[in-house]
Amino acid sequence: MTDLPIRRALLSVSDKTGIVDLARSLAQQGVELVSTGGTAKALRDAGLAVRDISDLTGFPEMMDGRVKTLHPVVHGGLLAVRDDPAHVASMEEHGIGAIDLVVVNLYPFEATVAKGAERDEIIENIDIGGPSMVRSAAKNHAFVAIVTDPADYAVVALGTTTLADRRRFAAKAYAATAAYDAAISGWFNHVDQGERFPARVTLPMIKQAELRYGENPHQIAALYAQASGGVNGVAQAHQVQGKELSYNNYNDADAALELVSEFRDGPPTVVIVKHANPCGVATGDTLIEAYQAAFACDTVSAFGGIIAVNRPLDGPTAEAISGIFTEVVAAPDADDAARAVFARKKNLRLLLTGDLPDPARRGRMIKSIAGGFLIQSRDSAGTPDLTVVTKRQPTEAELADCRFAWTVAKHVKSNAIVYAKGGSTAGIGAGQMNRLESAHIAAWKAKDAAEKAGWATPRTIGSAVASDAFFPFADGLLAAVEAGATAVIQPGGSIRDDEVIAAADAAGLAMVFTGVRHFRH
Repeated sequence: MTDLPIRRALLSVSDKTGIVDLARSLAQQGVELVSTGGTAKALRDAGLAVRDISDLTGFPEMMDGRVKTLHPVVHGGLLAVRDDPAHVASMEEHGIGAIDLVVVNLYPFEATVAKGAERDEIIENIDIGGPSMVRSAAKNHAFVAIVTDPADYAVVALGTTTLADRRRFAAKAYAATAAYDAAISGWFNHVDQGERFPARVTLPMIKQAELRYGENPHQIAALYAQASGGVNGVAQAHQVQGKELSYNNYNDADAALELVSEFRDGPPTVVIVKHANPCGVATGDTLIEAYQAAFACDTVSAFGGIIAVNRPLDGPTAEAISGIFTEVVAAPDADDAARAVFARKKNLRLLLTGDLPDPARRGRMIKSIAGGFLIQSRDSAGTPDLTVVTKRQPTEAELADCRFAWTVAKHVKSNAIVYAKGGSTAGIGAGQMNRLESAHIAAWKAKDAAEKAGWATPRTIGSAVASDAFFPFADGLLAAVEAGATAVIQPGGSIRDDEVIAAADAAGLAMVFTGVRHFRH
């Protein structure tokens, strides 16, 4: 038979949300309830008849609760194959009763770590009996239902389970224990032992949604969030309105959010992204001023783009954004006026993130390659101390533009060249095979923007230019001179640094070295 009645249920949960209602429903179906410690107390307090696990095993809970369910009567009741005569005989010989349902959620290990507990408390929140029961029940899912997710309580509440349900529960159960063990292993490796790259890596993730398709319609895709949480990103954002987000939407929105987060403590800032590259970034006294400046940088690429802001959206800014087709807008929040404006754009996705991610946070970045993965730490380096290497010192305004351009360049695909002036990008050259072409493209974009806006000169005149890596030759720098830049920020470190510095001096430029590069592939 695939449908089996539940005659005895073992309930042992750390998070007791919903457990009383489930137990009451099972009791109404004539199910015998067996429980442990705090769970048994909660059920008794609710007026339910509960049998203690110690009554079942004949042994008391001992060693501060470390030993209570690790007993042959428990695991024999879970693992016995009910239609195997030898197993049935063993159960009868040793007085082992069958357990048909196990409801378990585990000690809050990750929450204990997150609250900054001492090592001894963290160790005590490593669950042993719980995962053991989960695995035993899941292995014997032909006869036993294992429920680890409160969302499944309603499925078993009427006292019967199907084989399909038990198989599904078993899969979820093993995923739960795998994620739990991964969290513990991660803590031992990274925190307790200080291992940055342990011999084995397991990444627990929780599926948030299956997506319509991947980068292209013939690919399939899904969104997963980190099981440990701790970061408010695109995966955790609340979608107020609009169509379902696609793979590309998520990827571009993440790029926009990561860049605007660099300015989370700065003035109102707007980032416009297309295909994971910023096409316009600006700060302003107000959000709408910042948007107008960012949009003016590249009005063509902004069409169908992704926008992220570092302030709650207001009505006037929303009206301006609504002037062209925009795929996604991400913001910490939005006022009623902004929401009303976007409500008229049924397909526009509005994402509210609450807090913005910390750009200096630690973490890992993972890229798949044929047969494996590359894992590296996040590029969380901020703007370092700058070293002036030219005869001319930069002005305060030039230094501010250098820092702004450098911050943006960190988020532009390599080879990256970014011109900036007055807290706004003037031209961006991204993803070219050589730096000279990126410099030419960025300058051309600035000229095109000036023509479209009716400006007398492009904003590269008097700008600062950032290069994500050193100039290997002076030609890239000379292209910036031709575009009108007066200041340069770059990592330095080329064997031809002297040649590049001499070219900068000859052109009257001010140039600073960072000693840090920002390749982004």
